[in-house]
Amino acid sequence: MLVGHGGIASDTPPELVAELKRLSRERDRRGDSTVSDREAELDRTIRLWPRTDSSDPYKRGLEAIGRELALRIAPRRLVVAYNEFCAPSVDGAIDGLVVDGAARIMLVTTMFTPGGSHAEIDIPNLVRDAAARHRGVDISYAWPFRIDGIAEFLARHLIDHRGDGT
Repeated sequence: MLVGHGGIASDTPPELVAELKRLSRERDRRGDSTVSDREAELDRTIRLWPRTDSSDPYKRGLEAIGRELALRIAPRRLVVAYNEFCAPSVDGAIDGLVVDGAARIMLVTTMFTPGGSHAEIDIPNLVRDAAARHRGVDISYAWPFRIDGIAEFLARHLIDHRGDGT
């Protein structure tokens, strides 16, 4: 499973986004992990908001990476999921894979910078909770990335964009 951050479609009503963020902040301040019915409804509405390439270029970009990654890991199946704001959610994608009979699910994220709360806290928590829901299914997270591997990737990218190969 390829996990991206997720973006808000540009035509999503801003009042819905503001209310979701306010409810989330309030819950975090209380130290409460239980999502209210209203917060869950807003999250679902925003995640399922109709998307086009122009209203959500991030989704288009992550799915393009997913297609390329799928070619490289075939015959294994690749599913794209989003940490927030877009569907499918990580939980929903894991649940769907389990329903489809998956015995092993490995997650990797495009968020590869150490110290990021999504990559270091949110996704591991989702994996832990999914493993508790789906006993007998091997659910793991390919984290952390090797710093030297990230640096090598970025160095190659710079060389590619310089164009002269030096």
